[in-house]
Amino acid sequence: MENAFYNENAAAIGIDLGGTKIEAVLLSPDGSHLLRRRRPTPRDEGYDAILTQVVEMVREAEALLMPATPYTVGIGIPGSLDAATGLVRNANSTCLIGRPLKADLEHLLCYPVQVRNDADCFTLAECRAGAGQGFGLVFGVIMGTGCGGGIWINGVVREGPHRIAGEWGHYSVDPHGAECYCGNRGCVETLISGSGVEAAFFRDFGQCLSMDEIVVRARAGEPRCRKVFERFLDDFGRCLGGLISILDPDAVVLGGGLSKIDELYDAGVERVCHYAFHDRLSTPILKNRLGDSAGVFGAAWIGQTYTPS
Repeated sequence: MENAFYNENAAAIGIDLGGTKIEAVLLSPDGSHLLRRRRPTPRDEGYDAILTQVVEMVREAEALLMPATPYTVGIGIPGSLDAATGLVRNANSTCLIGRPLKADLEHLLCYPVQVRNDADCFTLAECRAGAGQGFGLVFGVIMGTGCGGGIWINGVVREGPHRIAGEWGHYSVDPHGAECYCGNRGCVETLISGSGVEAAFFRDFGQCLSMDEIVVRARAGEPRCRKVFERFLDDFGRCLGGLISILDPDAVVLGGGLSKIDELYDAGVERVCHYAFHDRLSTPILKNRLGDSAGVFGAAWIGQTYTPS
């Protein structure tokens, strides 16, 4: 989205394509909500079923527009498009990997679409209408089942020539750590995502507990959960502190399910200050304001962008 322009005179359809739900929104040119829908993602039915669901939801939104009304379509996905091939890569929804999602949707809809990483959509939304408003350089973090990020710089979300800007979840911080699905070891995602912490608990104690259970039991003082939770907070500090040392952003905005963990904003921030390369770190580390609305609104606004040829 470098050198991108916004088509703010068009209505905007946004689709947040997640692993468990697909959400659609239709925004009028003045930003008012004309439609908001959620449907379960047909995960077990494969790629074609997901295409069908997305197309149906776009068509539903189109039907509410007056004839000849200009509109845009933006889709956020848990992965990214390969700049050379146009195929989806690195998607948590694995049935999307290797598929020409953008081309297939444009063929079915007979209409252009913009497809971007869901962390980019989150970051755009929070910087335009949420906790990141007013800051020049913002790092947006998604901490949920996986871990991703986006970079906002002076009004645009940086994508980069390889379309991986902000993809900190697969930065290896521990070469002797757990194996990551990307093929490396000790990636950020293996340390501070929900799935990563759950896997660490199983490796340590041979028992399956959800991240929510680990947090609740840790707060109650259960020793095993307390140990894993304290390590999670320390890993959060190390990973984010190192990133702040590189980017020195004006603010960091946390999103995803784990962003609701209150300890991140006191004990976690203390760990960040310990690991960052500055003895008086003052970077605001903020909880998102838009909640799970950020992804779909960001997708709609992503759809309104274009880059002149």
